[in-house]
Amino acid sequence: MKNILIAAAVLSASFAFADGDAPAETPAYPVSVSVDDATTAYNLAVVADADDVKGAKSYIDAYADNVQNDKQFKANEAKALETIRTENRFFGTWWAIFPPLLAIFLALITKEVYSSLFIGIVSGGLLYSGFALEGTMTHVVKDGFIGSIADGYNIGILFFLVLLGSLVAMMNKTGASAAFGRWAQTHIKSRIGAQVATIVLGMLIFVDDYFNCLTVGSVMRPVTDAKRVSRAKLAYLIDATAAPICIIAPISSWAAAVAGFAKGAGAESGFSLFINAIPYNFYAILTIVTMFALAFMKFDFGPMKRHEAATSAGGPDLGAIEDATEALAKNDRGRVIDLVIPVVVLIACCMVGMIYSGGYFGADKPGFVKAFSDSDASVGLALGSIAAIVFAVVFYICRRVISFRDCMDAFPEGFKAMVPAIMILCCAWTLKAMTDSLGAKVFISDIISGPAAGLWNFLPAIIFVIAIILAFSTGTSWGTFGILIPIVLAAIPGSSMTIIAVSACMAGAVCGDHCSPISDTTIMASAGAQCNHIVHVNTQLPYALAVAAVSFVAYIVAPFVGSAWVSLPLAVLLMLATLFFLKLVVKGAVAEGSMPAVFRKFAQSVNNRAFAAQLSHMADAILADGRIDEKEAAQLSDLLTKIEDQEEFRKALDDARADGVLTLEESANLEGFIRALTGRRA
Repeated sequence: MKNILIAAAVLSASFAFADGDAPAETPAYPVSVSVDDATTAYNLAVVADADDVKGAKSYIDAYADNVQNDKQFKANEAKALETIRTENRFFGTWWAIFPPLLAIFLALITKEVYSSLFIGIVSGGLLYSGFALEGTMTHVVKDGFIGSIADGYNIGILFFLVLLGSLVAMMNKTGASAAFGRWAQTHIKSRIGAQVATIVLGMLIFVDDYFNCLTVGSVMRPVTDAKRVSRAKLAYLIDATAAPICIIAPISSWAAAVAGFAKGAGAESGFSLFINAIPYNFYAILTIVTMFALAFMKFDFGPMKRHEAATSAGGPDLGAIEDATEALAKNDRGRVIDLVIPVVVLIACCMVGMIYSGGYFGADKPGFVKAFSDSDASVGLALGSIAAIVFAVVFYICRRVISFRDCMDAFPEGFKAMVPAIMILCCAWTLKAMTDSLGAKVFISDIISGPAAGLWNFLPAIIFVIAIILAFSTGTSWGTFGILIPIVLAAIPGSSMTIIAVSACMAGAVCGDHCSPISDTTIMASAGAQCNHIVHVNTQLPYALAVAAVSFVAYIVAPFVGSAWVSLPLAVLLMLATLFFLKLVVKGAVAEGSMPAVFRKFAQSVNNRAFAAQLSHMADAILADGRIDEKEAAQLSDLLTKIEDQEEFRKALDDARADGVLTLEESANLEGFIRALTGRRA
């Protein structure tokens, strides 16, 4: 019996040893998804890929394809997220958008963008690695900065920025920019004309937003400076004619991107969907209406008012930054053609480069529109800028306006001018990589397909808001398109609501991109205008939010109206009414600021009727635009030349010119002067 027990114990031990040596079986949750006749096998029970079978992370990365083609997507998505969260509990939660929100908050509070972006990036790395130091550094440096900058598309954009900066530096060396500024002073007569010319030029350059930002800024900056338009206003006009114009232009890199996303998500014709959605793109259209209205109505609101008041009064531009190319030696040999011809060649070469990258000159010879739809903006712009800068060197040498050495010296000068924009772009791309690695698109898409799905007629308005949040947080319109358009087409297939919802997605993406300080187009608008980036963000935000509020109302109305040709005019009328209301509010605020009221009291107190009439006219002029401009200041100075003890009045006038209104203390001092002057109670 004892021997039997010993034998059983040995046998059990041997089995136990054998079991311990056997490799553990990999858990299995097999899923197969077919996309365009190609089947991909997934194992959602593991995070990483293994041989030919992809893991849960790859399933989520292919979100756009899987949401369209996997019939059990919701269940499989839940399993994939469960698996991924065993390694990273923050994946696909609201923490995914925490890093960009933190960076944006810090940038707006501290007015310093580089450290704010870096802190946001580091916070993303900490969340991804579970607060492990080594994992954070590896993810931030290798997957973040190196991975983003090494991306082929991003390299092409950086290359284009450097070449365009070099071309601008070359133009400045020739004196062409100064010559164009002198020409504009004689042909563009007013601040309104300078603003309208900037808007029109921005609308004409609709091929690509990057190209638009830098080209319009380079050409119009001498003009707006000459007409005392602030750099903050110029940056707004550039930014507002970049993405909002491209998103409603059928022949543009943006149209190609949206059409591609829609086609990939199952739409029969992505391009026709884009065309049909244009009348419903309320944000883009109302932004254009707002720019013209602000120019012709001669008013501003929010922080922009202060910048415009200071610049138009002849004071220093509060948002301008030093342009590295402006310190170059003057050249009287430059002419307007030295700016116009290279810019025209640049536009033509970039357009040819775009269609070349889309295969227009290939063996298949697709049509012009098809070539644009398939184009690669990064490659096309890089090719176009190379051809344009070679032409510019030959052109300037042949005209003998600058030497070959001067042309070569322009390259490092131009690169230096673009360094701030390049640094911010690299940080913004890295921050986007952090949000992608944390599953931001999963968090946003679950909101759309979850709580928002039950509000059918309000879906376009909800999609508009969600697209704003996503684009604002990530700083990318195209990334927002890529995430939301497949979800929208899956949630709202084949109906008139589909067009409105897709348009709301595009409009919200452009709005969020327009507002975001980490957006590449916002960064390049600041660079094109040579405006402080945070100043541009702060001054532009009230304008963008005003248009967004009206657009939100329009997206509530549009599904009930059912026709773009009814809802669009209603939206335009509502936008104009909002601007008129804001003008009245701003005008009232100025009236309460004491300056016009004091002038009227002064007019009532003096015995000279002509003097009193001129003072009343002065009060009306101040109320019209909310500030004392140089002409009005000169008129007032002339009125006071015969009055004794006028120094206190002039001091108050100088103080008022600084900010457009009098403080209570300044007003009290001025009214005391009036009482002393007239001998009666004011």
